[in-house]
Amino acid sequence: MKLNELRDNPGATHKPKRVGRGPGSGLGKTGGRGIKGQKSRSGVAIKGYEGGQMPIYQRLPKRGFTKPNRKSYAVVNLGLIQKFIDAGKLGTEITETELVDSGLVRRRLDGVRVLGKGEITSKVTLTVTGASKGAVEAVEKAGGSLTVTQTPKSEDAASA
Repeated sequence: MKLNELRDNPGATHKPKRVGRGPGSGLGKTGGRGIKGQKSRSGVAIKGYEGGQMPIYQRLPKRGFTKPNRKSYAVVNLGLIQKFIDAGKLGTEITETELVDSGLVRRRLDGVRVLGKGEITSKVTLTVTGASKGAVEAVEKAGGSLTVTQTPKSEDAASA
């Protein structure tokens, strides 16, 4: 393969409309804009305009709040962890990096949080950023231990 042989797949690119190039093109004179009216003129921006009526996005009240620095956790269920242990992809000492290396978690984000869906039968030692109460109980019931390395700020504020 040579550089001059590279090209897009058929149908991946389209030729642009050449507007205003004579009557034979089918897009001459008015250029596909019709006749008269605001939208036939240049420099028109009427996205949320409702003819002078108060636009709906201004009539409706604003609600809610998006926290700008909220944490996003990668979520793993105990059932999947057990499945990977049975397949031999994970050992008994499990950390966040091992979960990523095994392919169970794509990326850590702000940490890994373990949830209690599914059953775990192996005796494992888990070290993760967060875990649900059900997950901690299930791991301890199976004879293992689950260590949470960092507590979220909401829990710190509740205890203070």
